[in-house]
Amino acid sequence: MNDNQLLRYSRHILLDELGIEGQQRLLSAHALVIGAGGLGSPVALYLGTAGVGRITLVDNDTVDLTNLQRQIAHDMSRIDQAKAASAAQSINEINPEVSVVALQERADAQRLDALVAAADVVVDCCDNFATRHAVNAACVKHGKPLVSGAAIGFDGQISVYDTRQAESPCYACIFPPDAAFEEVRCATMGVLAPLVGIIGSMQAAEAIKLLTGAGSSLAGRLQMLDARAMEWTEIRTPRSADCSVCASRNS
Repeated sequence: MNDNQLLRYSRHILLDELGIEGQQRLLSAHALVIGAGGLGSPVALYLGTAGVGRITLVDNDTVDLTNLQRQIAHDMSRIDQAKAASAAQSINEINPEVSVVALQERADAQRLDALVAAADVVVDCCDNFATRHAVNAACVKHGKPLVSGAAIGFDGQISVYDTRQAESPCYACIFPPDAAFEEVRCATMGVLAPLVGIIGSMQAAEAIKLLTGAGSSLAGRLQMLDARAMEWTEIRTPRSADCSVCASRNS
């Protein structure tokens, strides 16, 4: 690290759990962020400010006025601009040393196969089950840790799915692909603005911990927040022996 980096990241370096070695791991790391909206905004900004050396942002949407209530990576000047490019600009305005690749596209299974393989950690900030399952399948295939978050209304959830650990479930162990989950969107249900900031910030923290080896991750634990009462509930999530995605890989 040069003198400017030592100064920029000094508050990380002062942490015993990180130090110079941990910060160097961040500088050498590659994070893949799926979605640059409500959750993706704080994830992208915090990974960028933390000094993650390369960040790939994937989002096929553009900035809309209704997004600005909660999607803090964007502003009025970016309306109609691609969200991935807008978030990349925000990162670079804070930390120009970070290499950001902005992809305005939908992350389908074929594309994810290549993107996930090249990443050190994957952060899922999308808003639909189909993409979540495609991201999870690619992470299981390539043995990459996945930080998954969701937020709608006043309810949020976060967990880490890391099948490098024998007992850790994948996303499909907890939310099977063939299960009938009701899919709701912010456009119809609404979402409390700071809720995505809470969950997204936690996703960024989990990604940083995974990249540096600091602390212990949320693998095997699903945390759920009821922001009406600001109460957290945690449940243990074991790996499913008959999971259609990860069972054969981990057997």
